[in-house]
Amino acid sequence: MSVDPIHPPLLSVQGLTMRFGGIVALKEVSFDIRRGSISALIGPNGAGKTTVFNCLTGFYRATEGAIALHAGRRSVDLVRILGERFRPGDFANPALLASRLYYKMFGGSHQVARAGVARTFQNIRLFREMTVIENLLVAQHMRINRNPVSGLLRSAGFRASEREAVERSYAWLKVFGLAADANRLAGELSYGRQRRLEIARAMCTGPRLICLDEPAAGLNPQETDELRDLIRTLRDRHEVTVLLIEHDMGMVMGVSDHVVVLDHGEVIAEGTPHTVENDPAVLTAYLGADYAKGI
Repeated sequence: MSVDPIHPPLLSVQGLTMRFGGIVALKEVSFDIRRGSISALIGPNGAGKTTVFNCLTGFYRATEGAIALHAGRRSVDLVRILGERFRPGDFANPALLASRLYYKMFGGSHQVARAGVARTFQNIRLFREMTVIENLLVAQHMRINRNPVSGLLRSAGFRASEREAVERSYAWLKVFGLAADANRLAGELSYGRQRRLEIARAMCTGPRLICLDEPAAGLNPQETDELRDLIRTLRDRHEVTVLLIEHDMGMVMGVSDHVVVLDHGEVIAEGTPHTVENDPAVLTAYLGADYAKGI
């Protein structure tokens, strides 16, 4: 899959393979996510969708393949920043050895977030005993002044950084209709509002790409419609590219520009929602070969 050097995709996944011992969870998965798009990653249960998300966001380090985030004028290798194994030849190249040491010491999933990729989870992972606004402030730890001397002396720069973090939190709470809940405990919110809060918290990290893992799971039809509108708002008003895993096909077909279909760890189809929903390989994966033949 070639990449246009003038207009590269925001995210380019090439030959992504993930092995767990003798089990191949992903096999040479490749796809691009266009800047400013809403894309969906779909497939039957066990297809490897969450494994892809875990590789993209630094929770797993892919066994093989490349994940490139084309952010602004630079490209970030999201696999490399997690750190690489030392090899005998590294010690003959001081520059390469220094690079390996740096990422071994300072690399990790937080570096993926710093590069501009945020995510939510299939199971909500809020700090339930903290307030709503505290959940959003915690997410901004990489964006605020963390100098201990500045904090001890309460310098002007430190106070300004804290004020900006609070203002940013309230701004996102307003976008998600949660401003009135700012001082409530996160665990007291309804399930649907907790879903919104988790997305708002991810947005506080300033992502270029947000990965939403089954955001409509457990929502009623009205909440799902509201979520669809919020996802469009993130793309249209806040210039955030969205990649979601979702089993609600009404949601997928109604909000997505581009759909990638996985089955048994491999990409079996991709394209517009209309193209994908009529693809024989997709029908077979979801409905079974005998049923698909009868359609």
